[in-house]
Amino acid sequence: HVQLVESGGDLVQPGGSLRLSCVASGFPFSNYWMYWIRQAPGKGREWVSGIARDGVAIHYADSVRGRFAISRDEDRNTVYLRMNNLSPEDTAVYYCVARYGWSISTDKTGYWGQGTQVTVS
Repeated sequence: HVQLVESGGDLVQPGGSLRLSCVASGFPFSNYWMYWIRQAPGKGREWVSGIARDGVAIHYADSVRGRFAISRDEDRNTVYLRMNNLSPEDTAVYYCVARYGWSISTDKTGYWGQGTQVTVS
């Protein structure tokens, strides 16, 4: 069955860094775009970043561009999100999402992980 398992969330001070990981299984990872979507307490979901099947096309939300970096490792079926210069506004549950095509939707389409908590304080 399909699984997306995120890890790496933690409590970090402002200005700090974290790397989130998401291990995928149960579907052909190399055929899917991979995304990170976050949800802050009391707020709606926010699309953060997406990476194409081949890892060449990469997109970021304006709020994280220049601070976050998404990457993928086909050998490990894993997608990463490197987060630098974190601020309290980055506090959220971060979800790993797999979709067959390009999308900036925050709807619960595609495959979703259970989320990992990032707290910046």
